[in-house]
Amino acid sequence: MSAAAESARPLGLAGKAFVAIAVVEAVTWAALLVGMGLKYGVGTRAHGVWILGWLHGAAFLAYLATCFLAGARLRWSLWRLLLAVLAAIPPLATWPLERWYRRRGWLSPAAGP
Repeated sequence: MSAAAESARPLGLAGKAFVAIAVVEAVTWAALLVGMGLKYGVGTRAHGVWILGWLHGAAFLAYLATCFLAGARLRWSLWRLLLAVLAAIPPLATWPLERWYRRRGWLSPAAGP
């Protein structure tokens, strides 16, 4: 099957959940970095970092859980699962990863190992 045909396959519930939480995780990571820049660079109060830290922590844990659930549901190989989990470490890496997984058809129910 061609790459265009694979990416045209509709996403299942697990794929949609992975896309949504990957974007949320990336956005909260970016917001936390901006908040930290304001706190330590400009010297603003720490309340924003505290709130953004909690939000990003929750998004990070939700992303990890979603990785394992989507990986099991979509029958990802171990390296696909490991790559998805490791993408949560560098800032904003989950968003391009989900786009790559979508293009490859790995977020569709028919995607196999």
